[in-house]
Amino acid sequence: MTGDDELLEDTAEDLFENAPCGYLSTLPDGTIVKVNRTFETWTGLRREDLLGAKRFQDLLSPGGRIYHETHYAPLLRMQGSVREIAVEIVRADGTRLPALVNSVLRSDEQGHPQLVRTTVFDATDRRGYEQELLRARRQEQDIAQQLSRSLLSGSLPAAPGFEVEVVYRPAVSGLEVGGDWYDAFWLDDDTVGLVVGDVVGRGIGAAATMGQLRSAVRALALTGLDPGRLLDTLDAYTERHDVGLMTTLISAQLGLGSRRLRYACAGHPPPVILSPGEEPRFAWEGRSAPLGVRLDGPRGEAALTLEAGSTVLLYTDGLIERRSESLTDGLDRLLREVAGHRDETVARLAPAVVRALHDPQHVDDVCVLAARVA
Repeated sequence: MTGDDELLEDTAEDLFENAPCGYLSTLPDGTIVKVNRTFETWTGLRREDLLGAKRFQDLLSPGGRIYHETHYAPLLRMQGSVREIAVEIVRADGTRLPALVNSVLRSDEQGHPQLVRTTVFDATDRRGYEQELLRARRQEQDIAQQLSRSLLSGSLPAAPGFEVEVVYRPAVSGLEVGGDWYDAFWLDDDTVGLVVGDVVGRGIGAAATMGQLRSAVRALALTGLDPGRLLDTLDAYTERHDVGLMTTLISAQLGLGSRRLRYACAGHPPPVILSPGEEPRFAWEGRSAPLGVRLDGPRGEAALTLEAGSTVLLYTDGLIERRSESLTDGLDRLLREVAGHRDETVARLAPAVVRALHDPQHVDDVCVLAARVA
């Protein structure tokens, strides 16, 4: 037999003792009856101190012991096996070994549990990789949130007889910031521009796109373009620079003296109009497709004259969308909530509507802009 052949002639005992994973055999109650050398080496625990004296669950961290009791052991009894269960094994020196364990329950011919065979895989590298990924994602989230806050900062227009309030609530359970945005600015001494938009996607890319579009909308509005023509020009900007495709937004211009509201919606939810003594309603006119969608002609716009004391509410779809119901249900609920707060100032109305309609299970940002002319 050559030297190479001898290297291949491993005994079953050697394969067991020096396997690239830890091996454990335990009784159904967890009492350890067999371990291999790999497990001893990884943990620093000697087999003479383990066999018949310790249970597998005794070697786990406090959280691991609880998980063993509530999930691991019941699943093993019901299914006969468990796979890739993440635990932490406490080493002899008190440090913890991140591990993935697979277990199989062996029973006799009558179905009575006899033995549990468990393989233990060192997950240290995997844990480090996951933590590095998590740190990177948190860093991206922090950068995106800072970028978003900086782009959305700035004072709102103020004038006698005019109220405006904005509520912006990022998704609570999401790991990345979204692309919802708002803007309110003077177009001339008597006209205010109002904008709410929603960029597709999340993270730094969405926040950067939101900033580009927000700046472009304000710049175009200040050139004197009406809302419909503004969206046409923004379409060309979107196509030329390949940015903001499928973004939805509403661009509006409100004359404070005339109470004249001109607006255009690019795939965005319709604004709510609340007039004194009337039920709130949606303004469905002036609609067209989201940005970047080729149209047969120019984008339309609409105009209406508000009664004194009327409120205009612009918002993103995160306020009305729910996974378990239709969009119509969400729109109806929005009208009911607005009606319920009709006698309040916009400084109270906007946050009250957001609080009432916010769904923590819906992972999307919410942006609401409310304006009232006296």
